[in-house]
Amino acid sequence: MLPVMQRNPDSLPGHPNRQRKLKSWILVLPVCFLALPFAANANAGVPMLFLAMPALLMSLLPIIFIESVYCAQRLSLSFGQSLKTVSISNLASTLVGIPVTWLLLVGVQIATSGGRAYGIDSPVEKVLAVTWQAPWLIPYETDLHWMIPAAGLVLLVPFYFASWWSEFWVAKKLNTLLPTSDVKLAVRNANRITYCLLAGWPIASWLANVAMK
Repeated sequence: MLPVMQRNPDSLPGHPNRQRKLKSWILVLPVCFLALPFAANANAGVPMLFLAMPALLMSLLPIIFIESVYCAQRLSLSFGQSLKTVSISNLASTLVGIPVTWLLLVGVQIATSGGRAYGIDSPVEKVLAVTWQAPWLIPYETDLHWMIPAAGLVLLVPFYFASWWSEFWVAKKLNTLLPTSDVKLAVRNANRITYCLLAGWPIASWLANVAMK
């Protein structure tokens, strides 16, 4: 007689314990991503996520307010429902979507040999240093005053798409009765507005550096 295999109830889909474990991993992963640069040598470069994240966190409340007002009008939601949707979706994009995107960009940079210094003597090398190598800047110390703002502007592009898609996914889950196309368009436009405002951080940083010279 063959032995009967007992399946652990925790492994069954939808089981509360399994859901709690999944939520725990969702919370832990961003922390792991954020901790990665600490393992690097101080002279190994500038992990731009650590410079971008404070600005993103400080801007979070104004962003939530602006996007809540826009989405409430665009999707005909009550302000309370819009605020709830935008708050949860922005937390998801800021704590998960953007760190994961940055990690992927770092992986691409390293995989394509972008983790080494090639110099910034020519205009092409300067452009590559703040685009291809934007996720983890090579520490050309005398040029970081302009490289960091430039790389910050460049990274806003992939971060925008990460925010759009992660926030759209959350917003749709929270508003299942709304047409998908309407939610997608509203979240896209809301992020366009707020990312234009976020561009003020690297621009202001560059202007401050210029003023101090």
